[in-house]
Amino acid sequence: QMADPFLYNTGDRSHYGCLGHEVQIEYLKAYVCRPSFSTDKAVIVVHDVFGWRFPDIRYIVDLIAGHGYIAICPDFFKGTEPWKSTDHWGDFADWMKHHDPMKVDKEADVVLKYLKEQCGAKKIGIVGFSWGGMAVHHLMLKNPQLTAGVSLYGRIIRDSEERYNLLNPTFFIFGEKDHTISLDQIFLLEEKLKQYCKVSYKIKVYPGQVHGFAQLKPEDMKPDDKPYIEEARKDMIDWIKMFV
Repeated sequence: QMADPFLYNTGDRSHYGCLGHEVQIEYLKAYVCRPSFSTDKAVIVVHDVFGWRFPDIRYIVDLIAGHGYIAICPDFFKGTEPWKSTDHWGDFADWMKHHDPMKVDKEADVVLKYLKEQCGAKKIGIVGFSWGGMAVHHLMLKNPQLTAGVSLYGRIIRDSEERYNLLNPTFFIFGEKDHTISLDQIFLLEEKLKQYCKVSYKIKVYPGQVHGFAQLKPEDMKPDDKPYIEEARKDMIDWIKMFV
């Protein structure tokens, strides 16, 4: 029995009461949380394979809003079924064909338009986890409207040198013990960014951490991992604060 290479244990999760609300934006549903004061800064949160309703991702949206940003997590799966922990790993590649993290440009544009026109956002950053981390990497190569990006443990795609010419500052967060992303791949990413990237970037590997580590809610964290999870979140927020 091969371990699910791309997924992490979602079995023992506590319930989460969200602080934000759901909205309809054109053909997309989205979860939005606003800070207690008005701001013209926003952050798009890109969910992982478990979709926009996954409690961990909503927790992250609320956390970012708590730092003073309009935070929004759109349904990048456009109403189709997210991956479920009960699904069979053998079907994952096929599922991914219909949920391509490189095909998010149209949805990103719809959300950017909403943030600018309906929320008065002038500076917009983006963070994404796993599947969403891949989407962030892609969007930071394509969409100059995104002022800064944070890609958390997005599998590294090496299809061409075009993968490294980022348009705006991007921070890549990885776990040292992530069995979907080897340290060799991370070193190669670093090497290529040094060669091709003209904007600020940062790569950081967190000791002993597995795939999905940074989005755990406090009550689901193991004591040994907690300092690294908190550090990764602080680093994520600091990067956003520096550029958005």
